[in-house]
Amino acid sequence: MITLRAAAERGHANHGWLDSWHSFSFANYHDPAHVHFGPLRVINEDRVAAGGGFGAHPHRDMEIISYVIDGALAHKDSMGNVGTIVPGEVQRMSAGTGVTHSEFNHNDGTTHFLQIWIFPDRQGVAPSYEQKTFAPEQKRGRLRVVASPDGRDGSVSIHQDALMLAGLFDGDESATLALAPGRLGYVHLVRGQLQVNGRTLNAGDALKLENEPEVRVGLGRDAEVLVFDLPPLA
Repeated sequence: MITLRAAAERGHANHGWLDSWHSFSFANYHDPAHVHFGPLRVINEDRVAAGGGFGAHPHRDMEIISYVIDGALAHKDSMGNVGTIVPGEVQRMSAGTGVTHSEFNHNDGTTHFLQIWIFPDRQGVAPSYEQKTFAPEQKRGRLRVVASPDGRDGSVSIHQDALMLAGLFDGDESATLALAPGRLGYVHLVRGQLQVNGRTLNAGDALKLENEPEVRVGLGRDAEVLVFDLPPLA
């Protein structure tokens, strides 16, 4: 079964300094039909105005991934990590027993990024942080693992039996990801246009795949895509 999650049907909040679209229930947006998909709990598409940002705030027992599309995002946390995330980088923070962090756009233009939360497979792990760069050529015409439970192929590691893959597709470039029986697939189109399992997606659209053998992507137009291979949530 394949279900479209259209970009325009997501939750939306505009706070002036922050324009945010919510694929799943978040903050004041609640939709019983879109609370989580397996362990995938949050995909927020955020645009942070110059000088804006999220002040220090706590998290616990969540795997948090930041994926910058345009601009830069400054990060600071209670573990002592201070840095900046730019396009091509993936940042992973395991909140575990508790962590506080802040995120700001210190640049002149808007920072456009995805905030992704994944339920961990166990609670109470020690908080940790990881940030890695994936060059465009590593994602061109293929689905490149960027997050995994075991850090495979140089990906960031998460406390969940899930994969996050990223790809860039134009023209005849295509790729296929096999899904094991019982696994869930989730596809979020970051930018451009892309055909996924025969359906045309535009920026912000997503597909939920259940009882499907594979994810097929191709016929892209300046497409950037994230694909999740997920276990069902017990």
